[in-house]
Amino acid sequence: MFILLHKSNLILIFNKKMIKRTLFFENKASLTTQNEQLCIKTDVKTTTVPIEDIGFVVIENPETYVSIPLLIKLSAQNVAVIFCDEKHMPASMLLNLSTHYLQQEIFSQQINATEPLKKQIWQQIINAKISNQGHLLNLQGHTQHPLKHYATKVLSGDTDNREGAAAAYYWKHLFDFDFQRERGGAYPNSFLNYGYIVLRAAVARALSGSGMLPTLGIHHHNRYNAFCLADDIMEPYRPLVDAKVLEIMEKYEEQELKTPIKAELLKVLTQTVYFEDFESPLMVALQYTANSLQQCFNGTQRKINYPKLWN
Repeated sequence: MFILLHKSNLILIFNKKMIKRTLFFENKASLTTQNEQLCIKTDVKTTTVPIEDIGFVVIENPETYVSIPLLIKLSAQNVAVIFCDEKHMPASMLLNLSTHYLQQEIFSQQINATEPLKKQIWQQIINAKISNQGHLLNLQGHTQHPLKHYATKVLSGDTDNREGAAAAYYWKHLFDFDFQRERGGAYPNSFLNYGYIVLRAAVARALSGSGMLPTLGIHHHNRYNAFCLADDIMEPYRPLVDAKVLEIMEKYEEQELKTPIKAELLKVLTQTVYFEDFESPLMVALQYTANSLQQCFNGTQRKINYPKLWN
């Protein structure tokens, strides 16, 4: 069960299990801290939220005031603070880079990971991504597709680019209209972009919480990208965003990325996913996946743990 509360300029998104909250600020507000609380002051009222209950803060309005003591406390609790640009799209993020007591040791293991290990991990990532894309197509009624076969043929490092072949088929058949997946493309690309950015932030937060550097990628390598590892690890989770966009398209006729759409996309963070022995909200599952990656780097595990996105 999800609860969406409209409190003047604040949206709180959380579920009954009281996992970490996502706070979204669309309008001007003053954000400070007192007694380990986030104090939210608007023209209408003052509200407080325990910092320990917060996972994400999304700040969209450029006139929002945020105090440095608050940012320090949010960082100490591994809260991902996301700042949006003039187009109201997430553009930057504040993360804690000292969240694990074995930080230096974990950094060294990550940096010294061998190429064969990274290729094996990438093979697992792409296998999981294609499998999840195929599952979503099944849910949409497209049961006769090659993605299950593609997933079984992924080589170490995905050297023959099964990911690309699967993506070409997937995007051609996911929507019931002619669609091209492009970052700056037509509707619903902006919905997908926003959802992926939120997912990327959540993955980066989980990686940081496990003591790893989100910058050092396994497959993605870009000197201008501070979140290459997050881009790697998020791949199998992307179909959750795709499914949410399909749900939004059925629910809303709106084709512009407005606040109700963003609120729906933020709900992805609390969606339930399914491991072999338990189920958990996505926000918790990402930490489980990140921990398994860290164990792959230190040699105690050979498999990165991804859940089923749907039962």
